[in-house]
Amino acid sequence: MSDSNTTHFNNPSTFILLGIPGLEAAHIWISIPFCTMYIIAVLGNVTILFIVKMEQSLHGPMYYFLCMLAVSDLLMSTSTLPKMLNIFWFNTREISFNACLTQMYVLLCFSAMESGILVAMAFDRYVAICHPLRHSSILTNSVVAKIGLAVLLRSVIFALPYPFLAMRWPYCRTNIIPHTYCGHIAVVKLACADIRISSYYGLFDLFSEIGMDVFFIAVSYTLILRAILRLPTKDARLKTFGTCISHLCAILAFYMPGFFSSLTHRFGHNVPLHFLVLIANVELLVPPLLHPIIYGVKTKQIRGRLLR
Repeated sequence: MSDSNTTHFNNPSTFILLGIPGLEAAHIWISIPFCTMYIIAVLGNVTILFIVKMEQSLHGPMYYFLCMLAVSDLLMSTSTLPKMLNIFWFNTREISFNACLTQMYVLLCFSAMESGILVAMAFDRYVAICHPLRHSSILTNSVVAKIGLAVLLRSVIFALPYPFLAMRWPYCRTNIIPHTYCGHIAVVKLACADIRISSYYGLFDLFSEIGMDVFFIAVSYTLILRAILRLPTKDARLKTFGTCISHLCAILAFYMPGFFSSLTHRFGHNVPLHFLVLIANVELLVPPLLHPIIYGVKTKQIRGRLLR
């Protein structure tokens, strides 16, 4: 190992990403499912964007939000997978300090944006089911654009402190990151300083963004469920609930892996590091992979257009 990895420095010019510690010999084999998932995710999300653009009947609020979700999925997965595959295939482990912070920012920004879009989609389902006659007047194209802009601005602003805080810490221990990408905690853990500000801001951001998003989604679906149960016939209830199934699956695909990863990191003290890193990578790959499959299978208009 070179001296630059262990000597004292305040601002390292590069970080070294180890990949999956302890499983270096299996990197090539691990890359096969990861690369396959990434290709399917890219093709699926690009297909969603193309179908919505080409099909005039899909030019509505739900599908505009779906396009926002697809763009967010593409950017989030592309910010990590190419570098990860470089590590697995070519052992190219170096990443510049600025590139590392940029990757951290993009990941945090688009993860938050994805969560905000899921809230917007839940609101769309609420209006469509609870106020069907007013849906087109409430969710106009202008309102959809403003919601999308608000979600984007919130994500951009709330993610900004992460790289700025990480930039100000002195890094005098090592520049080796035992991970496949520059996650926030993985980077700031290397600082030889009191990083409580970064930790506190991470908790504040978690509760103010993800926590509030989950709360609003729960409220929306509570009201939706109440409206469905008031419908006169079982067939009507099943048909109406069926329009929400794809969105509920998308919500689970996004929040469940993150929830499991968060619990494992906090309480799985005896869990091997390579397992934690694998879970963190799967957490980033699963939503972009599943969202196009979920909406392609469950949404009749998209499925019909795809078959044609």
